[in-house]
This record gives sequence, C-alpha cells and structure tokens, in this order.
Amino acid sequence: MTEPRFLLDSNICLYILADFAGAAAHRLAEQAQGSVVTSAIAFAEVEHGLQLAGPAERDAAVALFEAVEVLPFDGLAAVNYARLPFRPARFDRLIAAHALALDLTLVTNNARDFADIPGLKIENWTL
Repeated sequence: MTEPRFLLDSNICLYILADFAGAAAHRLAEQAQGSVVTSAIAFAEVEHGLQLAGPAERDAAVALFEAVEVLPFDGLAAVNYARLPFRPARFDRLIAAHALALDLTLVTNNARDFADIPGLKIENWTL
C-alpha cells in the first residue's frame, strides 16, 4: 500500500461530495490508493454537516470515507496543535496540526486560514 502524502480538509471533502465530476474529485481519482487520507477532525465536521442528508448524500459520504482513510487525532497531533498560533473555535488548527504531525500536504480551498502556520504544506485541488 502507498504511504499517505495528502490530508484532506473538510472543505475539500465537501467539494468532492458536491461534485463527483469536479476538479477536486478528479485530483483525488488521480492519486494512488492510500496516498490520500483525512483527519478524524475533518471527518467529524463532514458528518456533522450530513445530519439532515438524504440517502444519496449519506451513501456518497460512506463511499468517500471507504476510499479515503480516516486517521485518529493522536498525541503527536495534539503536541503540534499546542505549538500553533492560537485561534479560538477553529477546527482548522486541529486539522493543520494533524497534517504537520504526519508530515502530509494539507489539501484545502481555504489557504488563508492556514497562512500563519510555519512549515505547513498546502495544495488546492479545486483549481
């Protein structure tokens, strides 16, 4: 199995779920199996957003997270979080810390929220 290279932010997961023919979905399809993962934090955000979803949306999310492994937020991620510039009520910081802990490139359409995090590698798959 391929080693992970990319960690999907919740907003990229939503782009993929909203448009399986879109740029983000195409970029995901181009990656080797196992090279794209997501954080349990991003997974929780997506799940929260799907509370009122219908069966088709729920099935799409199940398929996405079967293809993209959800990694647990662990102690190393917590240590990285403690080192980041603090912003209250921002799950983005936890997701960034997880990407840093695993030395993965964060895939997001919200680079502005991550701009002040030293050493974080970012790609935008919506372009």
